Amino acid sequence: MKNINKFVFAAAITLVSFGSFAQTVSARASTVDSAEAEIAAQAKKSGASYKIIAAHYNNGVYMIAKLTK
Repeated sequence: MKNINKFVFAAAITLVSFGSFAQTVSARASTVDSAEAEIAAQAKKSGASYKIIAAHYNNGVYMIAKLTK
C-alpha cells in the first residue's frame, strides 16, 4: 500500500504543468483541513485561485496545489 501511495504521488507530480501562468505550492500539516487552510492562505497571499492536485498521508498530510491567476 505504501508503494502504491508513492507511485500515485509521483505520478501526480509529473503531471503538474509548470507553465508561466501556473505555480505549484505545497503544505504539510497534521490534518487535511489544516493543510488545505495553509494552501488557501498561500493562494490568497498571491492573489490566485487554487486546485489541489495531490495529497499524501503518512504521519501527517502533505498536500500540493496548483495556483492559477
